[in-house]
Amino acid sequence: MNKTIKIFVPIFLLLLLISAYITPFIETSERISDDVFRLHILANSDEEHDQSLKLKVRDAVLEKGQRVFTDCRSLEETISSCESNLDLFQTTAQDCINQNGYSYSVKAYVDREYFNTREYEEITLPSGIYNALKIEIGEAKGHNWWCVMFPAICLPAVSENEMNDILDEEEMDLISKGSKFEIRFKIVEVYEKIKSKFA
Repeated sequence: MNKTIKIFVPIFLLLLLISAYITPFIETSERISDDVFRLHILANSDEEHDQSLKLKVRDAVLEKGQRVFTDCRSLEETISSCESNLDLFQTTAQDCINQNGYSYSVKAYVDREYFNTREYEEITLPSGIYNALKIEIGEAKGHNWWCVMFPAICLPAVSENEMNDILDEEEMDLISKGSKFEIRFKIVEVYEKIKSKFA
C-alpha cells in the first residue's frame, strides 16, 4: 500500500502542476476564439490554377469586406453584418470565378468551426472553435486561406489600438508572442481537438 502511495502522490502532484501551468492559457485561448471572427476560403482543389483562383476570390471578398466589417465594434455586430451580406459575398465570389473563366459554384455561409493553431503575419491564433465566414469554391477540396475579419487584422485600416479595444492585455500578449508559448499552443491544440469531437 505504501509503495502505491509513493508512486501515486508524485504523479498526482505532477498532474496538478501541469493543470496549474496550462489551465490559464487554455482559458485565455478560448476567450480569443470567442472574440474573433475569421474568413475561411477553400479552393476547389490543390491544382495551381485553382489555388490561384482562390487568391483572386480572396482579394474580391476582402474588398467587399472592408465596407462590411470596418465599422463593426463587437463580434455580435460582425456576425449580424456578415449574415446580412451573405448574398453580397456569394455574388462577389461567383462573379470573380466566372470572370476568370471558371464555372465552379460557390457557397458562402457563417459557420462555427475548429481551426488548428495558425500564424498570420506577426500574430499567432490558438487552436479552437471560431465563428467564421466560410466560402467554398467548387468541390472545396483544396488548401484553404484564412484571415481575421474581426478585429479586422486582414483589412488595411486596422490599428493596434483598435485591437486593444477588442482583446484584453492577456489575449494580446498571447497572440503576439507565439514562439514564447509554442509548447502551450501544442497542448491547447490537443485539448481543443478532443473537445471539438464532442462539441
